[in-house]
Amino acid sequence: MPTKAKEQSSLVGSMEVGSLGVFHLKRLWSRMMAARKGDVCEEDGNEWVFDNIVIHGLGLALEETVQYLYQDAPTYSEFERWVLSKNEGSIDAEHIDRINSAIGGTSYTKALQRALDEIECAEPVLTAEDLSLWEQNGYVILHDAVPEENCLAAEQSVWEFLEMDSSDPETWYKKPKRHGIMVQFFHHPALTANRQSPRIHKAFAQLWGTADLWVTVDRVSFNPPERHGWRFPGPYLHWDTNLRPPIPFEVSGLLYLTDTLADQGPFTCVPGFHRRISDWLGSLPVDADPSKQDIEKLGAVPIAGKQGDLIIWHQALAHGSRPNHASRPRIVQYIAMYLYPTRREYSSQWR
Repeated sequence: MPTKAKEQSSLVGSMEVGSLGVFHLKRLWSRMMAARKGDVCEEDGNEWVFDNIVIHGLGLALEETVQYLYQDAPTYSEFERWVLSKNEGSIDAEHIDRINSAIGGTSYTKALQRALDEIECAEPVLTAEDLSLWEQNGYVILHDAVPEENCLAAEQSVWEFLEMDSSDPETWYKKPKRHGIMVQFFHHPALTANRQSPRIHKAFAQLWGTADLWVTVDRVSFNPPERHGWRFPGPYLHWDTNLRPPIPFEVSGLLYLTDTLADQGPFTCVPGFHRRISDWLGSLPVDADPSKQDIEKLGAVPIAGKQGDLIIWHQALAHGSRPNHASRPRIVQYIAMYLYPTRREYSSQWR
């Protein structure tokens, strides 16, 4: 039986590359393959950060990638081909350069730096009033985040993926491609176009204080009206972070692909809770589970929106959805951008 030292030494280094020339990709694959066999491999402080940089930088979905590696156990060549397939057969050299610069600790190319500078120097898309409401409520709405045609194309891609007819409610309750209201649908040109919106990038840059952000490849959501045989399965109010203080600054977002009414199962949150969560946590009994409390009583509010509205929220906000009592489904695309600080250790407790 191999010793722990031998198990660790079997992992390749972050700078070892395959045919795609991407730093850390082969190490990610080798670590996943070792974990699949039950080997224990010691990680360095930046391991999780580098994983995310590679996955998001290559336009991959985190959940889908991990699932593929664990279930299919591909060779590294097969994994690289899978990565290419998720990028329609080719990967922009600039994307690879950015990944390698971030992981290798080198300067960005002039072209990449110029693209980030353009976002930095662009006119703000969130006004002073928007930012004031952000500080107060912990969420902000960017109106007209993408053009109407982008929303229509993305909405249509969801209907097609689910093999449903938007005009026939009887087709809205097929479940094979859904997990509750969540749809494991990540890759489509219309979804990619929304993720690449300069207006959305600028909004996240204003909140983070930098344009040097990495966009996630996330799924979509389809929340049909409740009826006999279909009751809203959640997610109700929850947090996507460990609530052990101090809660780090991170944000998430969703894009309404259609007009969404207050009774249509919209995004729901407890406005302003990011400013009082520490006091609330301190008021709970020592052995209390925050997620088991009656979070609705904290002041949950449904946030209606227009087609093209992007809602960005602070991760310290309790948030979720709710039952749809309208006549049309709620359809949204999740979009988020993150700052990955590659020059400091990233605590594993926040995964």
